[in-house]
Amino acid sequence: MAELIKLPAVAADSAGGALAQWLKQEGDTVRAGDGLAEIETDKAIVEINAEQGGVLARIVVPAGPAQLAVNTVLGVIRFAGESDADVARALAEAGTAVAPQAPTAAQTPAPAATAAAPGVVAPATTPAGAAPASSAEPAESAGSAEPGRQLASPLARRIARELGVDLAGVSGSGPRGRVLKRDVEHAAARGAAAPAAARNAANPAATRLPHSNMRRTIARRLTESKQAVPHFYLTVDCRMDALLDLREQVCRQGPRKVSVNDFIVKAAALALVEVPEVNVSWEPDALLRHASADICVAVAAEGGLTTPVLRNAERKSLVELAGEIAELAGRAREQRLRPEEYSGGSMTISNLGMYGVREFAAIINPPQAAILAVGAAERRAVVDDDGAVTAARMMTVTLSADHRAVDGAVAARWLAAFRQLVEAPLRILL
Repeated sequence: MAELIKLPAVAADSAGGALAQWLKQEGDTVRAGDGLAEIETDKAIVEINAEQGGVLARIVVPAGPAQLAVNTVLGVIRFAGESDADVARALAEAGTAVAPQAPTAAQTPAPAATAAAPGVVAPATTPAGAAPASSAEPAESAGSAEPGRQLASPLARRIARELGVDLAGVSGSGPRGRVLKRDVEHAAARGAAAPAAARNAANPAATRLPHSNMRRTIARRLTESKQAVPHFYLTVDCRMDALLDLREQVCRQGPRKVSVNDFIVKAAALALVEVPEVNVSWEPDALLRHASADICVAVAAEGGLTTPVLRNAERKSLVELAGEIAELAGRAREQRLRPEEYSGGSMTISNLGMYGVREFAAIINPPQAAILAVGAAERRAVVDDDGAVTAARMMTVTLSADHRAVDGAVAARWLAAFRQLVEAPLRILL
């Protein structure tokens, strides 16, 4: 029987993604293992491969920014001896047993005027048998609308304000054309937040850039982190003279060049070994203490940040880490990381020193309990123990910690261990 191509669950916490592009066209012959399409998730672009050979008989969902739920039928592969009738039968069977939808997907088919492809995350519709309006969507009285004002529920008006949707350009699906929450969400998803003419008149130089999956996820997760995680911050200055001198020797005599960030990653991993109370993640019923130091490194990619994970960083040599960081960072910028390469991790390192930033405080990436913000190494006047003022190369780092999981004294011990490793860097090489 013809094989349905479905959107896979590319990560344990993935609710779906967008179909970035088809790599094959209708009528193309495919072999087992051939790339069929590319899926854009919140952190990477993942390729779907054919499990068996055949012909790509039907493309059900075209490439585009629409969010698709896991198990959405994307296309159909026809095998030898099969006809279009077999393809139609396979699609009909899929339509009678709809795959599980993403949490935000509709539970019943969308109205004909806004029908979407099967599995597309569409605006919520009223379930069969339910009342047209519920306590979540209070109705307005017949005379509540002012002349020239769009009739809309209070909830729809609030959502419109939050999403920047101009209700004047939204068609309502409620009684007497009343705009409901689902109508506003649909308009926002279609990019119809406001008439183009009105936007251009208000700001002719502005360009509307739709949010990518990555940007939406960053916004959601960091907002949740800042609201739900009780951050506290500890800052220290590290003297970098010895480390920078050692790095020059390693680069000159070693098998490959290493960066200051490579030293920092290894020092952070070793500090987690020395102070394992920081190597934890917060869970509602318990603290999860990690058996290894898996360090995430923030990498600036097009559209946002991604954080590839360096597993068992405490056990790897500096040169091994340097090679792995370079390789993962390169694929992260191309959005070619596999889900297991950016999932999990003990702690994140965010280094803005190469941009000349002196110091900053970073937002924790839950469920991790800490993130280290690294500034630039720069010459500053310091007072030595004997009272003499000298010029030293100094680096300011700030540890953001989750106070639910890590106490202040524990975080201070970790930061002291990190500082000692950076200022006596031979230990990093041992």
